This record gives sequence, C-alpha cells and structure tokens, in this order.
Amino acid sequence: MIKINCEHALGFLNREPDFNSAKGALDTLLTGSGVGSDFLGWVDLPFNYDKDEFNAIKACAKEIRENADILVVVGVGGSYLGARAAIEFLRQPQLRELKGGYPRIAFTGNGLNSEEMHLLIELLRGKSVYVNVISKSGTTFEPAIAFRLLRNYMEETYGKEEAARRIICTTDKEKGTLKNLADVEGYRTFVVPDDIGGRYSVLTPVGLLPIAASGMDIDAIMQGAKDCAEICKKNSLDNPALIYAATRQAIYNDLDKKIEILSCPAETTRFLSEWWKQLFAESEGKDGRGILPASCIYTKDLHSLGQYIQDGERIMFETWLLFENPLTNLVVPATDDNADGLNYIAGKSLFDIYDCAKKGALEAHVTGGVPCIEISAKDQSAHSLGELFYFFEMACGISGYMQGINPFDQPGVEEYKKNMFRLLGK
Repeated sequence: MIKINCEHALGFLNREPDFNSAKGALDTLLTGSGVGSDFLGWVDLPFNYDKDEFNAIKACAKEIRENADILVVVGVGGSYLGARAAIEFLRQPQLRELKGGYPRIAFTGNGLNSEEMHLLIELLRGKSVYVNVISKSGTTFEPAIAFRLLRNYMEETYGKEEAARRIICTTDKEKGTLKNLADVEGYRTFVVPDDIGGRYSVLTPVGLLPIAASGMDIDAIMQGAKDCAEICKKNSLDNPALIYAATRQAIYNDLDKKIEILSCPAETTRFLSEWWKQLFAESEGKDGRGILPASCIYTKDLHSLGQYIQDGERIMFETWLLFENPLTNLVVPATDDNADGLNYIAGKSLFDIYDCAKKGALEAHVTGGVPCIEISAKDQSAHSLGELFYFFEMACGISGYMQGINPFDQPGVEEYKKNMFRLLGK
C-alpha cells in the first residue's frame, strides 16, 4: 500500500495542515457536489469498470502482440502520457530488446515536428503495423494531423480493407469526427467515457489497450487501483492521499512555496513524473494560482539541478517517490587490487547504496530549507503502478477542491488554439 511520510515537511510549518478542509474536499468528491462533478467517473472506476470491454481490450491486445512489430499510439496529453508512463515504468522497451515477444510501442500525435513524423514513417516501412488513435472528438489538432498522415501510409501500404482491420480508434461512444470516421471506414472502436477527463483516463481503454498490447498485466494494475481506492476513499487520517493533499496545500499557502519537485529514482519513472505533471498542472493551474509541478531523476539530477535545489531560491518543496523493495538487486563485488578504491562498499547492493544517497540528499535538502514529503510504494510492479495512478488522481482532486477551483477543466489550454487557428486561416 502507498505510504506517506511528512515529517520533513511539517517541521517547516507553524501549524498543522488543514485536515478538516481536506476531509471536506474529499467529501465533495465522493458526493459529487462540487464543480466539475460531471467528470468523476474515475473515482469508482476500479470497482465498476465495464468487464466485457475489459476482456475485449485483452483480446485486441493479444491480436496486436501476435501480429504487429509496431503499435503506433496516436494521442496527446492524457491520451498518451498514462500509457507511456506504464510501459516505461514496467520496463517493457528494455524487456522487448532482451526477450522479444512484444511489439514496439511508438507514440506520436503529441507534437508538430516534421522530422519526428518522417522518421517514424521510415521506421514503419517493412514492418507489420497497427495503429491506435485516441481522441474523444477526433479534432484535437496534433493527433488529427498525425492520424491523417498515418492513415494515408496504412492505406498505401495495406490497401483500405486491411488498413481498416489494423486501425483501432479509442473515442466517443456515439458522436464526434473520429467516431463518424470509424463508422464509415469500419475501424474497431473502444470508448472514452463521457464522465472521465483525459488526464484521469489511464485506467480506461485510453491507457489500457496500449498497456496490454505491450504485454503487461492490466488485471494487476486494476487490482492495485482498487486496493488503493479502498484506502483513499476513507475520510480519515489513514488516507495517504488526503494527507498528501493537505500537506502540499499547507506548504503552498503558509510557506509560499510555488514549485513542487517530484524526485524519482530511475529513468523508468520519467514518464510517470510527466503524467503526474500534466495531472496537477492542468488540474490546479488556474485563476492565477496553483503549484507548478516539476521533476528530477535521482541520483543523476543531483549532479545538475541538485545544485539549485540545495542553494538556489527557496521557492520549492520536494516530493520523493520511493520503492521499498527492489525487483532485482545487484551487489558490488570486491576486487583484489581495489584500484578504484571502492572495496569499502563491496558486498553492498545498489538498492542499499541508493538508499544512502537518498538519505544523504534528503538530509541536505531539508537542512538547506526545502520541505520534503516521502511517498513510498512496495515495488516497481504492475500492482504498485495501479496504486500510484489512483493515489495521485485522488490527491489531485482533493487538493484542487481545497484550492477552491474546478480540478477537472482546462480553460487555459483553449487560448493558444484560438490564436493558432486564426493564424492558420481557419
């Protein structure tokens, strides 16, 4: 289960975090009585997801694994970050290189770079390709352009009928440009639920199909989310999501710390931090307020950003993401000549060495004036990933309501689109 330790943050505060406000925010979430309540389907999703569709996802994923060299996932924001976070977290790219048996998962539609799209299409040539395009409406600009280019490639390569068999749309149940196109062309479809916004959608077909296609156990992910939900829906101080939300809001309001750094332990957690950044930035960055989410990978970034965290302006606090048990644990060997001077750590595991580095950095950062929160999961497994997804979603919802905003809209995202479309002559 997710554990939280706030002792290195509470010492900076002059008073206890407002847990009563956090409890009220949680109650608002659970009763659906707040703004944005039309988008609370994620709250009970681990208990009531569509089992028939879930089995259809697994069957489709099995077909992709058996027939595709590459699955191209087309989406932007919440339509791809959750899936990519999971695939990287569970080391699927590395396992594919080592063991084979899984298709490569390529992501596109999250930018407007010609070189990247050209290289992707060149990579597809001569390979067996499936495409999963993810868009509620089908009109989001970046994935719509990418899908037009890929659809053209698929039809030129396979012909319209075979291309249609290899294209899968995750979109609205009944309406929208992509749904209409899927109906006309005969593409298979999975549903983006009406009551779940994109950044909360990783445990829907939006995330589950590419995750399952990569060979991961989505049953374990959903079980982890369910186990976490049973704890994170409790309106008590046994709820780690409630404690996290209340503590980060106290640091923001009482200490005027405007930046939160999520410090993660490995490259495999990089896209989990990217998913976390979108979740909190789009949910809370409104009305001239909100904590700016940033991230680091330790110990690598201790040799770069670590200098600023230690000695720069005191505008930030830090949340450490930790894992209690390693899935593998290499031990440093002894050498006869000790030419590198490292025999003093011979016999120690990399996990234990990292733990010492973490404790040393944590102590230094706290001494340097950085409040620190520790969030721990059991291990870097599918079950723990499901727990982390639900934990952060619930904490974000509570924190947003504590801040007095709607955590489920993103009005600022629309402004750049208006200007872009005007400049393009739409």
